[in-house]
Amino acid sequence: MNKNRLSVSGVSEPMTRRERVQSALALEKPDRPPLQISFTKEFAQRLRNEYGMGQDAHTPMGDSSVKLEEATHQDMLLHAVGWVNGYFSSDEKEFMDEWGVAYRQVEYQTKFGKGSYAEVCSHPLADEAAVQSYTAPDPDREEIYDAAEAMIKKYKQDWYMVGCAVTTIFETAWALRGLEQMLMDFLLDEDLAEAVLDIPWKYHMRVAERLTEMGYDMIRLGDDVGGQNGMLLSPDIWRKFLKPRMAETISAIKQINPDTVVAYHSDGNIEPIIPDLIEIGLDVLNPIQPASMNPAEIKRKYGDRLVLWGTVDEQDTLPFRDAAYVAAEIRERINSCGYNGGLLLGPTHHVQLDTPVQNVTAMIEAARSFG
Repeated sequence: MNKNRLSVSGVSEPMTRRERVQSALALEKPDRPPLQISFTKEFAQRLRNEYGMGQDAHTPMGDSSVKLEEATHQDMLLHAVGWVNGYFSSDEKEFMDEWGVAYRQVEYQTKFGKGSYAEVCSHPLADEAAVQSYTAPDPDREEIYDAAEAMIKKYKQDWYMVGCAVTTIFETAWALRGLEQMLMDFLLDEDLAEAVLDIPWKYHMRVAERLTEMGYDMIRLGDDVGGQNGMLLSPDIWRKFLKPRMAETISAIKQINPDTVVAYHSDGNIEPIIPDLIEIGLDVLNPIQPASMNPAEIKRKYGDRLVLWGTVDEQDTLPFRDAAYVAAEIRERINSCGYNGGLLLGPTHHVQLDTPVQNVTAMIEAARSFG
């Protein structure tokens, strides 16, 4: 393998990155599906080693180098501002972010080596008495946007730029309060639930506004509200507590720039609320987890109103199948979900450490060839 790029030959790409994404979003057929791939820090290191790149080749936020994104033929660059960044803020065994949420690193082992994830282990609002006196970080601090500004100025001419204000409401709220307690609050103390939800919602809505004003092409919102086989909270609870806030956030983005595309991220099965998301102005749904929702069926039902982003299985296909199986899945996704455009192709989560590099190569080669 050429150590500086993936070994893809004989592929013509007449469109620029931005043109390719804009074509798919307009439900037109690009030369190939746009690609977006993210990596865990451990898998990113394996790619650096594979391509003979130094440590400066990649950062999770893409704000210092996009060499890995270039090598993997991607079309979209993502930059996040908000609570989710605290998760990546330290490699210490135990640490606390600026919101007061505490984490511990939990290690895991794969045949390709050892990795770790930071797991939330304590919540600053576990005691409801702390809610009224709690002060969230300031979403208008200029320094938290320095990297986002630099990224827009450096890359927007060539790349499609996505600003992320994910963990917009629910995920940050339960990190502050505790998942079990937050779910009980929805049923037992609605006023308390509303007060806790307002903290991350107001913060991330302001972040979304700032990123929109900055010129990001797409704003990605969302919360993980889906489980493997169904929603983590009932659709009625989502509609009562989260839908109005999400609707106001989307409206605020569109008021600043009606052309800004809005994406919503949730892992798992969230099909019951897809019509609601379309109703409040959603343009793009991510990641369409195949083990939870059938991408072809979601395309059939909603593809005239919604662009699909993701669809490549990260639970089984990429880590555990062979390259031929990966290529066949990519061909199927293009045929069933990208036949009229409307598909932004990529794994349904960060590529994990247990994934063979050749499977990622196969995914990219197939996307570029079959497109």
